[in-house]
Amino acid sequence: MGAGTRVTAGRADAVRNRRALVDAAKRVFGERGLDAPLDEIARQAGIGNATLYRHFPSRCDLIAEVFADTLEEVVRACDRALANPDPWAGFREHVLFLCRMQAEDRGLADLLTTRVTGAPALERLRQRAFASFTEVAGRAKAAGALRNDFQPEDLALLLMANAGLIHRTAVRAPAAWRRFLSYTLDGLRADAATGAAAPSPGLRAVRAAMADQAAVLDCS
Repeated sequence: MGAGTRVTAGRADAVRNRRALVDAAKRVFGERGLDAPLDEIARQAGIGNATLYRHFPSRCDLIAEVFADTLEEVVRACDRALANPDPWAGFREHVLFLCRMQAEDRGLADLLTTRVTGAPALERLRQRAFASFTEVAGRAKAAGALRNDFQPEDLALLLMANAGLIHRTAVRAPAAWRRFLSYTLDGLRADAATGAAAPSPGLRAVRAAMADQAAVLDCS
């Protein structure tokens, strides 16, 4: 076997190993959240820890690889919400879409409320999605459908609450998030507004809380 053949075989092995790690990470993060042990991902991939870290030196790198396509899907969903002729329906369906995705994937439930600053590509996608959601919410407000005191960062608070609910009820009451969300959406309608009990914490504070979560994951 020549040197060229050995190099080609080595590259093929590297591609297979990387694919196995990403597939295993999707499963493990989806079942256990972003703080799942990396050792378990390597075990399920049938690959040693050293190989995992050779491909993905940090948890951030692995998270970015696993969830980039999913965040692209979130961006496309924002575009669909903006294209909906009914501003409230566009807003409602987008929030439902995000909460449903959280319910189906615990890793994504964490990611949507975590500012992964060690993964610039993911953060750029998040910023695009947030900018589009700001348009979705503004459009619903302008139509008189969404309560006027709603701020775009309130979406992060809603998703944090939903993520916590999903973590605690996924096994015993997997549909509980739908009940919670139906009440929440009713409360966000302009014709149901009674005034918030506290002002918005502000985008800076919400982003700081999301960054704190990234630090817990050793992914800041």
